[in-house]
Amino acid sequence: MNLLLILLVSVLSCAAQLCQKQAAHLGIKKGIFWLALSILLLGIGMLLWLAVLREVPVSVAYPMLSLNFVLVAIAARLIWRETYSLQQWIGTLAIVAGVALMGSHL
Repeated sequence: MNLLLILLVSVLSCAAQLCQKQAAHLGIKKGIFWLALSILLLGIGMLLWLAVLREVPVSVAYPMLSLNFVLVAIAARLIWRETYSLQQWIGTLAIVAGVALMGSHL
């Protein structure tokens, strides 16, 4: 259950970051909906994060949030067709490996 909550917090944070990117792309005036949605998603994520911190040591839980980097990179590739170098993909795989090692502790 803890791992699922951490994953949900990461997904919410990722979605919020993508909303911010969309708002930046549209400009503040046209992107206000995306900014508001981002704040909502971040707020829900923060409340769930508090539930995680009640059960999981912060030294374990916090490093797992680095999964956000992976989710945002994959989403940006799919949504905006951003390109990544081999070095960036290797770094992303290193993050995934680290999260897997941390998750095996739960």
